[in-house]
Amino acid sequence: MLVDVVMPKMGESILEGKILRWMKKPGDKVEQDESILEISTDKVDSEIPSPSAGYLSRIVVPEGETVEVGTVIASIETDAAALKLGGPAVAAKRQAVPPMEPVTEHASQGDVEVAAPVQQLKRNGDRFYSPLVRTMARKEGVGLDELDRLQGSGIAGRVTKHDFENYLKSRTSKPAPARVGLGHVDLRDLHAKYPSGQYEVVQMDNVQLKMAEHMIRSVQTSPHVEAISECDVTRIVEFRSRNAERFEKQEGFKFTFMPFIVDACVRALKAFPIVNSSVEGDKIILKKSINFGIAVASPTGLIVPVIRNADGKNFLGLARAVNDLAARTRAKRLMPEEILGGTFTVTNYGVFGNIIGTPIINQPQVAILGVGAIKKRPMVLTDAGGNDSIGIRSMVYLTLAFDHRIIDGAIGGQFLSNVVSNLEQYDFTGTF
Repeated sequence: MLVDVVMPKMGESILEGKILRWMKKPGDKVEQDESILEISTDKVDSEIPSPSAGYLSRIVVPEGETVEVGTVIASIETDAAALKLGGPAVAAKRQAVPPMEPVTEHASQGDVEVAAPVQQLKRNGDRFYSPLVRTMARKEGVGLDELDRLQGSGIAGRVTKHDFENYLKSRTSKPAPARVGLGHVDLRDLHAKYPSGQYEVVQMDNVQLKMAEHMIRSVQTSPHVEAISECDVTRIVEFRSRNAERFEKQEGFKFTFMPFIVDACVRALKAFPIVNSSVEGDKIILKKSINFGIAVASPTGLIVPVIRNADGKNFLGLARAVNDLAARTRAKRLMPEEILGGTFTVTNYGVFGNIIGTPIINQPQVAILGVGAIKKRPMVLTDAGGNDSIGIRSMVYLTLAFDHRIIDGAIGGQFLSNVVSNLEQYDFTGTF
């Protein structure tokens, strides 16, 4: 029996995906839930598992193509005998598989548009337009020459449904909206400027494009202020060292410092709720839940998955969530929704040996904590009697970058001091 593999719907706002790489070739055996290809959406890159065990019978959509969700992109043959037979029996089965499942999408007027088959995805010069955008353009009387002038926010500058709708709103009086800080540059122009013998021109991938736009937007939106404090984490380092083996045996993953940092920040966010907020015009939106973002270096770039309702988790719950999100980010198994809705973020550049950094706020949040490398340093220690001595302590620099529109230096400094105090005086009772 042939089982269709379709471009999955990776979230409510995801309408299409680009096939980056096929991990199997026709005739290869596959297990159910085994990764068979890698796709890219406008939010995250993901590896897609096989819906069934069997053999990859055919690949319908090649690498590099972008198709709408619901499109049949491959077929799995569950009957090994049928695959080996070949000839008319298999050919008949393959012909019975339609080239594409119908996909519906609601236009702004409420009408339902049915996407054309993938074979009808036409090319105009060096630019692709999806069937949905072409349908909307025909309905609004927008020709290809006019479409070519639009700045797109999709993959490699492609025009999306939302780009087209925004253009229609300003069509009579304003030029098409430009992408924030980035524009599409024709490769032919760049190759003329940078000869191939002396330079290599590389197209940003989807994740790089989105990260670049997001960072530019953040700097343009929020006046950044940074506060830096040093923190003595000797007690935490010693506790972790004593319990690392027992923890890994109990939980099945390594005992890291990140759960302590997340827990300390969650407690500080409860004490200073304005740091767990966002800004809409002249209004401050205070968030009732703490959705904690953790920056993870993935194979395709920096991704910030989110621990939802972190304020409702104990230490073990936070440790498990940190490990799960980090592992699935690196394995490209995140869903797009898992990088949305964060209210505060931590970035740990200390894993690369950096001791101090000044991170950029992850919009629409209003603050981000940067964690440097933990280093042993000689420190002046003062006992209860006021006597000073020199001791070797494990120290780390913490940087808080905050939005000066609503967080002033006093609140930012108090919040960071609270995080430091939570770490230096950490209560290990009931940790695990």
